[in-house]
Amino acid sequence: MAGRYVLRGKATVIREMDISDYSQVIGLWSTTEAMLLRDADSKENIGKYLKRNPNLSFVALDDDNIIGAILVGTDGRRGYVQHLAVDSTFRGKGVGAELISSAVEALSKVGIAKTHLFVANENINAQSFYEKLGWFPRDEVRMFSFNFSNSDNV
Repeated sequence: MAGRYVLRGKATVIREMDISDYSQVIGLWSTTEAMLLRDADSKENIGKYLKRNPNLSFVALDDDNIIGAILVGTDGRRGYVQHLAVDSTFRGKGVGAELISSAVEALSKVGIAKTHLFVANENINAQSFYEKLGWFPRDEVRMFSFNFSNSDNV
């Protein structure tokens, strides 16, 4: 869960995400390749999401700079990783794995044993990352969406 671990010879902090982190987090997500951001990722909507899913989303800090972030929620039956990103200069150093571990542990504390996530088909690097952590693809299901809005960017 949230805590400290050593990165580059100094303690790096994993802590719960707060809406005050939004500008740094959205900046990180915006510069992450294959990250699918929509209008639903506005500050207002992320604030609502964090309130509905307390203690489940995390950021990784190097000094005061957010170098990783994971947005996580639950429907009461399953957990869902919505967005995970790590600054490209810190990849391969365990930041993403620590964020996933923090999220899975937090979900288990609220009784959630199974977690899902979505990865863009072309994002092979992310798929490999998750598979190395023990996640597996679900080829027997297909995602469908319905958009009640007039905007395709919801």
